[in-house]
Amino acid sequence: MTSALPESFVRMLGELGLEDAAEAIAGTEPSVSLRLNPRKPPVEFEDATPVGWWAERGLTLKRRPSFTLDPALHQGRYYVQEAASMYHARVVSALIEAYGGRPLRVLDACAAPGGKTTAAIDALPDGSIVVANEIVPSRAAVLRENIIKWGFPSVIVTRGDTEALRGLHGDFDIIVADVPCSGEGMMRKDADAVAQWSPKLVAECASLQREIIENLWQTLRPGGFMVYWTCTFNRCEPAQQILDFMEKTGDEPVNLPKDPSWGIIGAIGTELLDAARFVPGRTPTEGLFVTVLRKPGESGSNEKVRKKPERKTQKRSAEIDEAARWIKETEGWIIVRSDDRITAVPAEAIGLICRLAKKTDIISEGVTIATVKGRDLIPTQALAMSTLLRRGAFPEAEFNREEALDYLRGNQPPLPGGLPKGYVLITYEGVPLGWVKNLGNRYNNLYPHPWRIKTK
Repeated sequence: MTSALPESFVRMLGELGLEDAAEAIAGTEPSVSLRLNPRKPPVEFEDATPVGWWAERGLTLKRRPSFTLDPALHQGRYYVQEAASMYHARVVSALIEAYGGRPLRVLDACAAPGGKTTAAIDALPDGSIVVANEIVPSRAAVLRENIIKWGFPSVIVTRGDTEALRGLHGDFDIIVADVPCSGEGMMRKDADAVAQWSPKLVAECASLQREIIENLWQTLRPGGFMVYWTCTFNRCEPAQQILDFMEKTGDEPVNLPKDPSWGIIGAIGTELLDAARFVPGRTPTEGLFVTVLRKPGESGSNEKVRKKPERKTQKRSAEIDEAARWIKETEGWIIVRSDDRITAVPAEAIGLICRLAKKTDIISEGVTIATVKGRDLIPTQALAMSTLLRRGAFPEAEFNREEALDYLRGNQPPLPGGLPKGYVLITYEGVPLGWVKNLGNRYNNLYPHPWRIKTK
């Protein structure tokens, strides 16, 4: 640590019986972990051990490699994520069982940069629809990028305040609220979290959290679940907020999956709720608090929530027909053109998208398959990353690691001979990486400029 822990913070940990957490935060280094994408080919890592609560796909590494210089990261084959946050996938898996495994509608209300959104996606059955929201424009752009790379096609990315979502009454089966907090759980890896902490900040964050969960509660259907997260240890922000909210709404706490070997702490003192607390020194993680509430009432089918509004049919065009041939399935998808974009949207999400568009800004919906430029139909990076891409629709060129990194920097490593002119899908280890336009004697690198690697 570059800064001494605030005395009032250390005293608070002692009052909670977490004295060892202060020692761990001040005297140990954070671990390095990542979560593999179950819908894309896996990546092998040396000296990796499974994360206990998400052993299916979570790995802790003994040393931190240069993730930026690994093409597999840019392919969305894994996400670098703190191990405690992977618990989100375990929680969502348990909630899916309560719904009988059917596809669900999920809202991640404070979603950037996308770690918990993609963790939820990992656990959700195909056919589920996810809305990922972020209020800060720069963070929303990063969220959109990470969602695109993860490749799950049925995601809507929105940008706005949670207050704007209040009118979506009963649209979601699960709501994820990773609310802004005082950042106590980040102190081991972030000196700024130490410098800014104060009891006043804790109180301010608690007030904001209360406003957010009251907004979100309107959007949750009867019988639905709210997953509440903060990276904190104090009781004022997480536990007391939830206890007060339960008294007001009559909702019910939900038992969380825990195994003694994981080292997760539950409720402290006389708390009347089940919780999962990740505490440095007891778990190989940073600090985190999780609890789940169930809204009173019986859960039914999503389609009974609200009748879908009618959507005007769009006249088919040659561009739409061509773009439709680039995806591996069209049943259950509506392909539309808006200005210069052609997008595949889940048919089941049309009503929800219409309601969202009246409330907030939609910056991404489904999969943008192509952009139209004159007579040219240009495949998008979103299509290359998506599991909806039909392999074989384009000629492909395989790059080795050095060539792939050169491509990701925006350069033009040599293409293999014999490729036709036109759009070519670049692959690395057989997995899509992006596009080039082959002009014969040269080609244009179409990898998005904002995503390009800046380091050597």
